[in-house]
Amino acid sequence: MSKYFNNKEIELLAPAGTFDIFNSIIHANCDAVYFGGQILNMRMIRKGYNFSNDEIKEAINIAHSLNKKVYITVNNLFNNDDINMAKEYLLFLNEVKPDAMIIQDTAILELVNNLSLDINLHSSVMMNVHNIPMINHLEKLGISRVVLSREMSLDQIKYIKTQTNMEIEYFTHGDMCVAHGSQCHYSGFLFGMSSNRGRCLKPCRWDYKIKKDGKLYNTQFPMAVKDLCMYNYLPEMIEAGIDSFKIEGRMRDKEFIVNLINYYGDALDRYIKDPIGYNRNKDYKKIYDTRKRDLSTGYAFGKPGLSNINTRYEGTGKFYSTGKMFSTPTEEKEINQNKLNEIIDYINNNITPSTITTNKKELSVKVNNIEQANIAISKGVNNIYLSGDVYTPNKPFTTEDIKNIASNKKNSKIIVGLPKMMSQLDFINYTHFLDKNAHLLDGLLVTNIGAISAFEKYDIDLIGDYTLNIYNYMSTNFYKRIGLDKFTTSIETPISDLIHTISKSSIKSELLVQGSICVMYLEHDLYDNIEANDEVALSDNQFIDNSIMTLVTPNSEYPVHKDIHGKCHVLSSKELCLYNLIPTLNKLPINSYRIEAQNYTNDQLSYLIDTYKEVINTNEINTNIKRFSKGHTLGALNYISQV
Repeated sequence: MSKYFNNKEIELLAPAGTFDIFNSIIHANCDAVYFGGQILNMRMIRKGYNFSNDEIKEAINIAHSLNKKVYITVNNLFNNDDINMAKEYLLFLNEVKPDAMIIQDTAILELVNNLSLDINLHSSVMMNVHNIPMINHLEKLGISRVVLSREMSLDQIKYIKTQTNMEIEYFTHGDMCVAHGSQCHYSGFLFGMSSNRGRCLKPCRWDYKIKKDGKLYNTQFPMAVKDLCMYNYLPEMIEAGIDSFKIEGRMRDKEFIVNLINYYGDALDRYIKDPIGYNRNKDYKKIYDTRKRDLSTGYAFGKPGLSNINTRYEGTGKFYSTGKMFSTPTEEKEINQNKLNEIIDYINNNITPSTITTNKKELSVKVNNIEQANIAISKGVNNIYLSGDVYTPNKPFTTEDIKNIASNKKNSKIIVGLPKMMSQLDFINYTHFLDKNAHLLDGLLVTNIGAISAFEKYDIDLIGDYTLNIYNYMSTNFYKRIGLDKFTTSIETPISDLIHTISKSSIKSELLVQGSICVMYLEHDLYDNIEANDEVALSDNQFIDNSIMTLVTPNSEYPVHKDIHGKCHVLSSKELCLYNLIPTLNKLPINSYRIEAQNYTNDQLSYLIDTYKEVINTNEINTNIKRFSKGHTLGALNYISQV
C-alpha cells in the first residue's frame, strides 16, 4: 500500500541485487524496488548479481500484483558497442512495462525517441542534477523524476520544490561516494574500469597520507565516507518535499537489507499514523549496531566536513560482503613505446579511408589567470578557455579581466568557462554578465545540461566540457539537438570508442592531450585534514611546490587544488601526454586538441604551446618532450577498450 502524509504520496524505494533477494524485499515494508538487468547498469562489477530478462519480467508481475512499483536501472555510460545492445534491451523493457527506467547516458533519450518507446524515465544520481534550469530542461526532455545530487541539502531541496513540480528522489541510507556524481574518473583513468560504467574499483578508499607545506600527515582514509543514515530525520525529509526515499544497497546481503527496509518502512508508517507522538529513535540502535561503516547524515544539513569520513573496517574488506578489497594503491601507467606502437597500429587499422581527414587541427588551452591567457594569445592559440573553477591562490576572472582579454585577443577565440557545479546564484550571476557582455565572447565552455538550456539564447558557441561525459556518438546527436556546437570527449574514453565516437559524431570534437587531469571533483574539503591531524614527518613534495596539497600513496603523489568555490580537484599523478600520438591522431576527424594548463607555470605553458603547435603542424616528433610531474601517462588510452 502506498504511504500518504498530508495527502502527499511518499515512496520508500528499496534495492535488490538478485532475484532471490527481490523475493524477500518485495514482501518487506517498501513501496517500490529498483534493480538492474544483466547489462547496462551501475553494478556490473559483481558476478552473480543483477537479473536475467525472465527474472525482470517475473519480478515486475509479482510487484504489480502487490500494488508495488519496479524501476529498472539502465544507468551507466554506454560505449559504442553498447548502443545496439541497448536498442534490443530497451525494446524488451518497453514490452514488460516496469514503472520507470533510471538513466544516466543521454543516448537513452535519443533511443527512446528513435524507437518510439512508451516508458517513464528517471534521471540517475549519476546525472548530477543540482540546479533548477537542469531540472526544467530534463522535464522538457521527458524525465519525470530526478535523483538529486548527494551534495544537496534539505533546505536546497525545499527551495527547488517551490520552483518545480518534478518528482524528487533522495538517498536516505547506504554507501555514498565522496565525489560529485559522474565526476569521478579515477578508476577509469587508472584501471580502464570506469566508475561511470558500473565498474568502480574505489581508489577513494585507499589508505592515503597527506602532504602540505613540507609536512606529512597521517590521515589514513581521507576520502572514505561514512554510510548515509537519515533514519532520525524522516520528518525533515518529508517537510523538504522529497517524494521517494531511496535506500542504497544492491550489493548488500538479504538479511541486512530486508531488516533495514522494515526499520525505515515502520518509521514512516508510525510517523504518518501519529506525527505528534512519533518516536524517531525507535530502531536506530538496531541500525547502528548492524551498520557496515559508521553513519552520517551526509550533506542533508550542510557540509559535514571531516565528520563524514569513516575509519571503521576501512582497509579490512569487512564492509564488502565478499570480504575482499576493491583495489590497492596502484601507480598510473607510464608511457612506453610498445603501447604507443599498439595504439598507432590500432588507429591505422580501424580508421576507414572515408574517415581519414587532413583538416588542420586547432589548439585550445584552459587557463587559470590573466598571464596564462596573454601567453596563449601571444602564441596564437586558437581557443582560450577562461576557467570557471580557477585554482587558488589565483582570483576569479573579473568582468574587467574578461573585457581586457577579449579586446586584445588577436586571432584567438575567448571562451568563458562555467563552474562544474552551478548553483541558482551562479545562473543569476552569469545571466547578468552575459546580458551585458556576451557580444565580447566567442563561446561558453558548458558543464551541465541546465547551462545549455539557460544560455543558448546568446549568439555564441556552446562547447561541452568533458564533465558532460560524452562517451558515444548517440550522445553527440542528443547534444546537437539541444544546442551544443562542439564537445570534449570523455577522459575515460579508450581508443576504440574514441575513434568510433569522433568518426560518427554529428558535431565538432575536442580531445584533451596534455595536462594533470582532474580525476575526482569533490565538495568535501581535503584541506581540513591539515588542521585536524598532527604532522608525523617532514617531507617535501617530489614534483610540485610544497604549497600544493598532495594525496600520497607508496607509489604516487596526487595534487589537490582547491578552487575559488571551495571545491577540491584531485589531479592525476602523471601528466596526460598524447604528444607522441599526434601525427596519428591527426588522421582522425578531431577538430581541436586541448591543453589543461591551470596548474602549469607560465614558462611550462609557453613551452607546451610551442611544442604542440609544432607537432600539429609538421607531424614531426621531438622524442625528448619535457615533463612537469612524476611522468607521462596515456590515461584511458592505455586501454584499447574498457569492459
